[in-house]
Amino acid sequence: MSAEDKVVEDAVTETATVENDEKSAIKDEWSDIIKTVAIALIITLVFRTLFFQPFTIPSASMEPNLYEGDYIVVRKWDYGYSKHSIQFSPPVISGRIFEKQAKRGDIVVFKLPSNTKVDYIKRVIGLPGDRVQVKNGQVIINDQPVTTIDKGPISAGITYATQGVEVMEEDLPDGTTHLTQDMGYKPEADDTQEFTVPEGQYFVMGDNRDNSLDSRFSPADPFQPGVGFVPAENLEGKAVMVLISWNKGASLFKPWTWLDLRWDRFFKSLK
Repeated sequence: MSAEDKVVEDAVTETATVENDEKSAIKDEWSDIIKTVAIALIITLVFRTLFFQPFTIPSASMEPNLYEGDYIVVRKWDYGYSKHSIQFSPPVISGRIFEKQAKRGDIVVFKLPSNTKVDYIKRVIGLPGDRVQVKNGQVIINDQPVTTIDKGPISAGITYATQGVEVMEEDLPDGTTHLTQDMGYKPEADDTQEFTVPEGQYFVMGDNRDNSLDSRFSPADPFQPGVGFVPAENLEGKAVMVLISWNKGASLFKPWTWLDLRWDRFFKSLK
């Protein structure tokens, strides 16, 4: 082999080595990226499952306490954990572990019993064993009418609120108080049968009493399908705070609306 041939062979070998090193470096880089993304996803999943999870309010059923466009924080450990505490509800937990009973007045996020792919948010009114009825718009729990105080019409200064409605303050039997909204007499919502809450389930209602399909309505109703009773297993957590809030019409797909915010609702505690 001539010196010239050897020089060419060395150059080819060196080029092949450099190419192999570059391919190996690219492979290692992609491997690191995939590992980083996987670790980030696992950490996010664990955090959302065990600690806090965000939800967006899609409707007016919880006015005057929650408004469409509110971005809320749900605390996950209050009632223990079930399969519905985990994204996509995989069947890895039977019932609930570390279970604690919800309290009357808690604002809870839960999986809709008739379709567990759907998240709902309502307020717990009846506990297991309670008898709940609504008469002429007044909630009655175990034969005891819930004390209500008329707080007057909704403030016209709250531009994002439903106008022309009355705000009421309810005082539940355990002493917790909260605001509700009354839009006038609606027989299907304001006069109901008496419901006896089964063991292991809850009776829930929206705070916007005349604009909420909740436990007062049967999920089998072809015209106004409601929630019915909510199994304890379906609870995902307790709503504790409005983190931020957007006005109606704002969307992630409309960048020009991203700053269309309700600044007065930032970091608002819920009760």
